[in-house]
This record gives sequence, C-alpha cells and structure tokens, in this order.
Amino acid sequence: MCSFDCIYCECGYNAERRTTTPLPSREEVRTALEGKLKEMCKSNTSLDVFSFAGNGEPTCHPHFPEIVRDTLLLRDTYFPAAKVSVFSNASFISRPAVFAALDRVDNNILKLDTINETYIRMVNRPPDRYSLPKTTELLKAFQGRCIIQTMFLKGIFEGKDVDNTADRYVLPWL
Repeated sequence: MCSFDCIYCECGYNAERRTTTPLPSREEVRTALEGKLKEMCKSNTSLDVFSFAGNGEPTCHPHFPEIVRDTLLLRDTYFPAAKVSVFSNASFISRPAVFAALDRVDNNILKLDTINETYIRMVNRPPDRYSLPKTTELLKAFQGRCIIQTMFLKGIFEGKDVDNTADRYVLPWL
C-alpha cells in the first residue's frame, strides 16, 4: 500500500498491486521481529541496519509510531549498535506522531524528487491532499535530522518529457 503512484516504482503501479491482505498488527510485527532477532543472536548472525522500506509506504501503517518504538526497544535489547532506517515518501509527516517517530530513528530518509509541484504531480502522482509547500516546511522542521532521497529521471512518459536534471528543477533547492 502506497500513498504515491510513482511512474518509476520498481514495485509497479498501485492499480497493479492492490491487495486485500490486511496489514500486520503492531503485535504481529513485534512478535515476528523479536523472534527473528532471538534467532539471529542464537546463530551469532550480525545485524547492521533495521530498514522500513519496500512494497509500499511504511508510515501509512496505522500503528507506525508504535512499531518504531517497539523496534527501537528491540534494537536496544538485541543489537544496540544497529541503526534504524526508514525510507518514506514523506506523505504522512504532517501527522505529529509520524513526525516524532521519524525524528527518533537513526536514518530518516525522505523522498523529494524536486520542488516543482507540476513535476511531482506528473511523476510521483501523490494524492490530491498532498501539498508541496507544506511538505517542504515539514522537512525543514526536522532541522537537518533527515536525508533527502531524490530520483533523477530523464525520458518520456505517456508522451510527456520527464527530466528533473535540468537546472530549473535542481538549482532552487540546492
């Protein structure tokens, strides 16, 4: 489940990958994670990073803040030197609990492909409620405690030029 429908997503478009499978509960995530961490400790397997990423937007889980809290506690118990990373499209950072959870992780990696609203709507295809000005203000509110991830593209999509490598897209936010 993802709140964006990016034209470059390696998982495919949202319409192609809709599922009726419910998200795992907070307790299911915690139990599965703790079981795996115990197994890794027993087999003397190391762990360097816990990553929230993959087939969807992690912050859209209704219990994302609590899952982050559980993950940090389990990390501190089993692999205290490991980092916790979240790869997010930043579409839910306006939720105070999500913002706070992201601010607690070691690597808060947030997507911003450009600061041009038209380009974002064409390439990232966010929901109508998405506001680029609000998103950029919230990114600034992390006061440097985030990593901006950008996908630079050059090509044609549905007959339209897609190129955010030009100075008009890059220079305004450097």
